[in-house]
Amino acid sequence: MSTVGKVIKCKAAVLWEANKPFSLEEVEVAPPKAHEVRIKIVATGICRSDDHVVTGALTMPFPIILGHEAAGVVESVGEKVTSLKPGDAVIPLFVPQCGECRSCLSTKGNLCSKNDISSSPTGLMADGTTRFTCKGKAIHHFIGTSTFTEYTVVHETAVAKIDSAAPLEKVCLIGCGFSTGYGAVLQTAKVEAGSTCAVFGLGGVGLSVVMGCKAAGASRIIAIDINKDKFAKAKELGATECINPKDFKKPIHEVLTEMTGQGVDYSFEVIGRIETMTEALASCHYNYGVSVIVGVPPAAQKITFDPMLLFSGRTWKGSVFGGWKSKDAVPKLVADYMKKKFVLDPLITHTLPFTKINEGFDLLRTGKSIRSVLVL
Repeated sequence: MSTVGKVIKCKAAVLWEANKPFSLEEVEVAPPKAHEVRIKIVATGICRSDDHVVTGALTMPFPIILGHEAAGVVESVGEKVTSLKPGDAVIPLFVPQCGECRSCLSTKGNLCSKNDISSSPTGLMADGTTRFTCKGKAIHHFIGTSTFTEYTVVHETAVAKIDSAAPLEKVCLIGCGFSTGYGAVLQTAKVEAGSTCAVFGLGGVGLSVVMGCKAAGASRIIAIDINKDKFAKAKELGATECINPKDFKKPIHEVLTEMTGQGVDYSFEVIGRIETMTEALASCHYNYGVSVIVGVPPAAQKITFDPMLLFSGRTWKGSVFGGWKSKDAVPKLVADYMKKKFVLDPLITHTLPFTKINEGFDLLRTGKSIRSVLVL
């Protein structure tokens, strides 16, 4: 029986309010409107950014269906959709690519103005409404994706068609974690062969930064985390040394400066803490060092730092989704994965059924997982 043009009733993990567990509910998913696509989600990763909404570190409207790192299959398309058809394998994109705004038209940009990540997210589709309802209540979308559900609706600009032979339970990581870290090195920083790099934070994104540094030919890759259990995996993926700030009395930027002479060429903050952002900046070379903020900054916090750190020549930059133009890059990254140009398996420590979503988040919070993938 065809579901095209009809409301679909399915299972979703609804977050009714902050600091509560996800609630598995039956939700109604409306058919896609013009320029929209309805997707059957096959696999979705658990990312720290989802947890930031749970804890209140990232402000979003409630109730909401979280999840933004996923892969699935197109169930149906709305009017005027030309680039996709039912049955296509796809990855939803939390950074859309409209192809028309200044960021999309610039060779330097990738954060499309149609994004819903900005300082005042609406949690709604482009027409100002939602496609989800539960118990008679409208449920918000999360950064244009919402993948903790069996079916979701996204805008045509926020979905990439990929190789139908790709294993969706692996390539879902290209929808966020892997691409964000790998691209921060290759696209945003453009690390050169022989460089020295420091990576603060060794979660799924941080380890993808390590992989990017190795792919770029960095000569030293110093991995930094307060959880020493992350060190073996970091070394397996290319880190040349691993250090724990808890083992030192002095600030970590001083330790790194001593280790490298005058600081690293490139540093990456992949945690989302203002203290480590300033430490990462201070740990790169005083004159030509580049520090990249990859971790999502906490809501309503401000940084205080000595401007002399920048006056001497350092560069401080941010990176969203690894600087990739999403719709163009994601199919190519999937193709590269299929050609074995990089691995994803070491990042996936747990594969769980969708119903165990709360257990998956517990694994993340206790530092026992890198990436947990939920299979629907």
